[in-house]
Amino acid sequence: MVVLAAKPPALDQISLLRSPQPGDAASFFGVPAVDLSSPGAALTVVDACERFGFFKVVNHGVPTGVVDRLEAEAVRFFASPQPDKDACGPANPLGYGNKLIGRNGDMGWLEYLLLAFDGGGHAASVAKASPVPSSSLRDAVNQYVAAVRGLATSVLEVAAEGLGVAPRDALSAMVTDAASDQVFRINHYPACPLLQRLPDSCGVTGFGEHTDPQLVSVLRSNGTAGLQVALHDDDGRWVPVPPDRDAFFVIVGDSLQVLTNGRLKSVRHRVVANSLKPRVSMIYFAGPAPAQRMAPLPQLLGHGEQSLYRDFTWGDYKKAAYRSRLGDNRLEPFRIQ
Repeated sequence: MVVLAAKPPALDQISLLRSPQPGDAASFFGVPAVDLSSPGAALTVVDACERFGFFKVVNHGVPTGVVDRLEAEAVRFFASPQPDKDACGPANPLGYGNKLIGRNGDMGWLEYLLLAFDGGGHAASVAKASPVPSSSLRDAVNQYVAAVRGLATSVLEVAAEGLGVAPRDALSAMVTDAASDQVFRINHYPACPLLQRLPDSCGVTGFGEHTDPQLVSVLRSNGTAGLQVALHDDDGRWVPVPPDRDAFFVIVGDSLQVLTNGRLKSVRHRVVANSLKPRVSMIYFAGPAPAQRMAPLPQLLGHGEQSLYRDFTWGDYKKAAYRSRLGDNRLEPFRIQ
């Protein structure tokens, strides 16, 4: 991240970025679009995860009404008086947060609600420890996550098929397990009019660059631009991702990278604030049980191939992630040198 100018007072402690310019990189219009029911979907998913760590699912089967209901509830919550929102926080790590992301000083132009889930499979619901402002929002979240969890499960099953891993649920069973660690985040990035006082080449951090620790993340936004990914090339170029209200974006997490011994790669991504339009995004994080051993699947290790990572559990990794900054390479301490 490069600070380009003195910050207006309201942006104090929030990093400024050099935004990708037309001469630097085009928008990522080549985001692979996958219909999981189509012939060849398994190989397309694996190819996308190897090349980009990122793709979008179309014809996903998640009812539009379920998505619209949660988005409306989220907009209503974030439009409520600040004291009402503060009553659901501070996020530690669950609950309502405003600008401060996590415990280690990361800041962004956003507010959010972070929720955990009790139970696995179809029985999972918002954990009692997660502060939710209303029963209507809780119901909308439960309905939405039930649908998107099914999508994440299908993605992992298709990925296993494409990798040649048996049984087909070798990966997805980690998400449907009763002890699976599932988290859901709703982010609200208000319009940032202060951007209009900054150079065109300068952006404001909405959510700083990071990889997701879990197996996969499933993201949907309201159609406002801001998401950027770092391409898996020598330059690690940042490119904007065109929004698509009708699709779900799937992001490879660190855990899936470990399970495939680096074949499928987690992708660094970030969100840049928008000067005119608010952005609302909803992200489901599919994680395994805390006791799940994170090691490459034996079927994916070639003859004589050694694991790139030392032995650890998801619980170990999650604790380490919470101790780190967003931009840290969280996997590096677990890599065999």
